[in-house]
Amino acid sequence: MSTGPYKIVNARKRRLTRLADLIGATLSLPWRQWRRARPLDPAEVREILLIRTLYLGDVMMTVPMLRPLRERFPGARITLLTAAGAAPLLEGNPDLDALITYDPFWFSDRSGPLDYLRWRWRMRRRRFDLVIEARADIREILMLVRPLRATHKVSYGVGGGAWMLTRVVPYPGVRHKVEYHLDLCRALGCRVEGVHWDVHHSAAERAALARLLAEQGLAAPFVAVHPGSRLALKRWPAARYAALVERVARRLGLAVVVLGAPGERALVAEVVGAGGPRVHDLSGRLGLRAMAALLREARVLVCNDSAPMHLAAAVGTPALALFGPSSSVETGPYGLGHRVVEVAGLWCRAECDEHGCRHPERQWCMRQLGVDQVFAVLCEMLGAEAAAGANWSQNCHSPGSLSIQ
Repeated sequence: MSTGPYKIVNARKRRLTRLADLIGATLSLPWRQWRRARPLDPAEVREILLIRTLYLGDVMMTVPMLRPLRERFPGARITLLTAAGAAPLLEGNPDLDALITYDPFWFSDRSGPLDYLRWRWRMRRRRFDLVIEARADIREILMLVRPLRATHKVSYGVGGGAWMLTRVVPYPGVRHKVEYHLDLCRALGCRVEGVHWDVHHSAAERAALARLLAEQGLAAPFVAVHPGSRLALKRWPAARYAALVERVARRLGLAVVVLGAPGERALVAEVVGAGGPRVHDLSGRLGLRAMAALLREARVLVCNDSAPMHLAAAVGTPALALFGPSSSVETGPYGLGHRVVEVAGLWCRAECDEHGCRHPERQWCMRQLGVDQVFAVLCEMLGAEAAAGANWSQNCHSPGSLSIQ
């Protein structure tokens, strides 16, 4: 599906963005002709603002930008503007000097226009040498970037709003979002050597996790499972998660920790089911930082396309990710050792905005992922067949027509 110069799947949003760009670019033409882009001198950059407000997983995939920016602009103070809910994940990051939190009212129901005006008032005297908007979204560029006093304003133009930027980075094509973000750094002359995006825990946080695991009678090795996702279309059916958890606990003899937010307790309860004493329900008991600490100790995380998947990747834990409507090429677990199970060649994936299903059979893509197939891949990741003997060969069979990465 071609979307022209825009990378916006929703046709209505794409038309509105095109119209807004036409009007904005026309009205701003005299100002843009007068304005001259200044060369970017790293020695003159003292204040950098990186903007990535939502969502948690996307914020985590922006974190790798911090180290290259630090190395390219060693004398600069780096500030991240992000949503309040994502801020804890950045605490203690040595490549970040300051955090500003704001939940945009056009994305979140946690704030309204009055909160936006308060944010504008707080930012009125701030001056930045370089502002980088990582989402490439005309709303963020208009509402968050354009009002700021900044010498250089940088982003992609594929989400609209290019006329409000001082530098538009060419869109590199479809690739993983971590690389998509790092390409913004490369365009600014940064050298990217490795990806650094850990969650930095204190000794006190590690001790608190150790106490929790002891209270639960948990010790390595254990498997973590997160059955939730922000969008319902991305969720593998709870009954299948329950069957998978039972197999891991009863057949492999491994402890399983099932995770979820406070609002997902009913979902987790359904997944825990009759899994037995080896299955532990920790839904609603862990904040984001504690969840990341726990994931660091897990052998594998089994999950949908969700923020915990990126947390696992960031702390170095292999993720077995189940994908349906979203593209694993762009948002799959980044790095080595991860696996993705998804339906290959899905015709509607390119046109899916992940809110409404275009397939005749709703959520067909997720319901095609069978428990046998997922368990087989998990066995491979755990090395279960080698550990438990040849009897596991019947259970760890090839997933067949599914795409396994």
